[in-house]
Amino acid sequence: QVQLVESGGGSVQAGGSLRLSCAASVFTTYYYMGWFRQAPGKQREGVAAIDRNGNTNYADSVKGRFTISKDNAKKTLYLQMNSLTPADTAMYYCAIDPNYKPGWRLLDPSKYQFWGQGTQVTVSS
Repeated sequence: QVQLVESGGGSVQAGGSLRLSCAASVFTTYYYMGWFRQAPGKQREGVAAIDRNGNTNYADSVKGRFTISKDNAKKTLYLQMNSLTPADTAMYYCAIDPNYKPGWRLLDPSKYQFWGQGTQVTVSS
């Protein structure tokens, strides 16, 4: 059974940084992995994703500020978030899926099968 546990969320002021972690119960080498977020009243959106070869994709709103990475030995996905703004406030979820996805599909939440419970990120101005 696939289990994902996110951690690292919290409250920060604008301009601050947070590092999210997602511990998986499976070997992450064989999965496509991503970070998604959902703010109240809004649809879930892709933030950053990484494929099995380590290629990454980012939402335009976070390019240059967020960095996704993974440590296959630790079975953990990370999201380093810098220069946070109030617009980044949301529940952040990690998700993984074993099926092939082209680069332009990496940020599509409907293409991911397994999800964590989420971790809240709140950025105050």
